[in-house]
Amino acid sequence: MNWQQLANDVIEGKMLTNHEALAILHIPDEELLPLLHGAYTIRKHYYGNKVKLNMIMNAKSGYCPENCGYCSQSSISTAPIDKYPFITKEEILAGAKQAFDNQIGTFCIVASGRGPTRKDVNVVSEAVKEIKEQYGLKVCACLGLLKDEQAEQLKEAGVDRYNHNLNTSARHHDYITTSHTYEDRVNTVEMAKKHGLSPCSGAIIGMKETKQDVVDIAYALHALDADSIPVNFLNAIDGTKLEGTKELNPRYCLKVLALFRFINPTKEIRISGGREINLGTLQPLGLYAANSIFVGDYLTTAGQEKNKDYQMLEDLGFEIELTAKQREFCEISS
Repeated sequence: MNWQQLANDVIEGKMLTNHEALAILHIPDEELLPLLHGAYTIRKHYYGNKVKLNMIMNAKSGYCPENCGYCSQSSISTAPIDKYPFITKEEILAGAKQAFDNQIGTFCIVASGRGPTRKDVNVVSEAVKEIKEQYGLKVCACLGLLKDEQAEQLKEAGVDRYNHNLNTSARHHDYITTSHTYEDRVNTVEMAKKHGLSPCSGAIIGMKETKQDVVDIAYALHALDADSIPVNFLNAIDGTKLEGTKELNPRYCLKVLALFRFINPTKEIRISGGREINLGTLQPLGLYAANSIFVGDYLTTAGQEKNKDYQMLEDLGFEIELTAKQREFCEISS
């Protein structure tokens, strides 16, 4: 297949057929570089060489009643993780300052649980108002299943984006969790959209799904019109249902990232959890398809040392996308 021609066709508005999408995941490794060149053609057309940086703050850890098989914070997990209730506004603000100082444009406030309490939403809302005033960061909240009034309150407080991952295909969903439905997840993203919150939703790859499942979720996220798509690669934590699962290699992960770029050409594709252990030394190549990464630690696992991420971006010749306040600060400092 001519990947460059297909990339040009995608830029012109073509949607990949299911056959073409599956072909991306099935290509021999010797076609990987031409495939990535095609993905980069699309990425460069919409985003140039800019990279968006994101940082996660785990605002509440553990104590989750859900039975998600990938998650160390779930009710069925025996993983030895830190557990703590919802943190204070001051702790959230300290995390936002760290993000600002490290040129991170999107600050993600994440909490375990089925959904937030009224108090949780109040704490986030109060913190976000000050984050906007002091640091001008884009704020993404990820608090679980939302109610109408909670989504409205978050939007009014200044939350820009709401994350709720589909995680896997509708067909494979019940293998991963039975404590909520695939439709629950779709409805939460739709509710966020209804209240003017930018929808963020993505996938976890490597959970014993088929290649067709991977294609199906890439299409589902296109249909959902998610603005930001985090692509996670399973980090199988001991004590979770999926412990010991090891289905991925770096080359397949790159094919997955290319697939998501070809199917969602205009969207922010973010290399997310598990990139360090699954992409390994090929991490830089992932940014020829994706245009966004997390910097720092994840929810309960450690990320790559941040200086290595900044060095990687510099070596690639890519430019970090800064907020207006960060650009102003850089100009004053120089």
